[in-house]
Amino acid sequence: MKVDIEDKESLAVYLRGMSRIGQDEEGTLHLLTGGVSNKTILFTRKDGVQWVIKQALSKLRVQQDWFCDEERIAIEYKGLKWLSSFLPEGYVPEPVFFDEENHVLCMTAVPQPHENLKSLILKGEATESYFVQLGYLLGRIYRAGKEDKTAVSLFAERKFFEDLRIEPYYQFTAGRIPESAIFFSKLIEDTLAVRESVVHGDYSPKNVLIRDNRVVLLDYEVMHFGDPSFDVGFFMCQMLSFLNHLDHTRGHLAQCAQSFWNSYIESRGVVDAEAEYRAVRHTLGCLLARVKGRSPVDFLDAMQQERQIKTVIELIHDPVKQMSKFIEAFTSKISLY
Repeated sequence: MKVDIEDKESLAVYLRGMSRIGQDEEGTLHLLTGGVSNKTILFTRKDGVQWVIKQALSKLRVQQDWFCDEERIAIEYKGLKWLSSFLPEGYVPEPVFFDEENHVLCMTAVPQPHENLKSLILKGEATESYFVQLGYLLGRIYRAGKEDKTAVSLFAERKFFEDLRIEPYYQFTAGRIPESAIFFSKLIEDTLAVRESVVHGDYSPKNVLIRDNRVVLLDYEVMHFGDPSFDVGFFMCQMLSFLNHLDHTRGHLAQCAQSFWNSYIESRGVVDAEAEYRAVRHTLGCLLARVKGRSPVDFLDAMQQERQIKTVIELIHDPVKQMSKFIEAFTSKISLY
């Protein structure tokens, strides 16, 4: 049965046909915005139970043409089930059902009240404890991926990581900033050579909800077995982009970034020098990509974008290999412009 989950009538017929709701039940539908790769809605049943339902898009909702196979939502379902199997209750939603034919995934909704971490950062209301929790959580995912012998085969597919991260972030940006081409070429080569643990692939404040001062992690469609340093760089890029944008909370955000890194190290265990430097390089690469890639951040103005590019190019040519020192160096250089 074909369905468009953003159409209330189509969705109701679909859910009745799957015996997920009663034959006389309609429910209410609320569109959830912010994501670019899926249709996402909040569905409220007549008894008050709420589900988040996602349907993968073949063409992502961004300005640049960006396509990806809808089959990737199967990865998200696997990721949700896997994370639910070892994380304490509340860190991720619970799966409700998965429809492979229609590329639809349904999960429990995070109860209200909650707030998105990206929104809290932009309002200057994000506390350091959130980033400590996120560092711990990422380290826990790393250790579970190393210890679980089934994870290698479960998340072996890296096509969607390449389609949604390597090409639109690294390859596309390299084409738009010629002086970064050699840097990106080496970074891509090194990244694809690493098969170390499970990588979330979209570890970002926009995919984190805060409920009762506790983090809830969302969006798993880019999960794969590969280079965990990417997750650190992807998250750190967001923190430093916010730091670039919000000069009045720059010191606080730098401390939050440092607390995230410290908590990650404590939770994961020792990070060797090569992996730490890859995390720094992923941060640099993502900082450029979130300005010139297919999916730029939506909060940097033209001056801030230019400042971010100049700072990153300087740090590519004069590398800092330790994450703590890199945070300091980026913050210092951004403050000079």
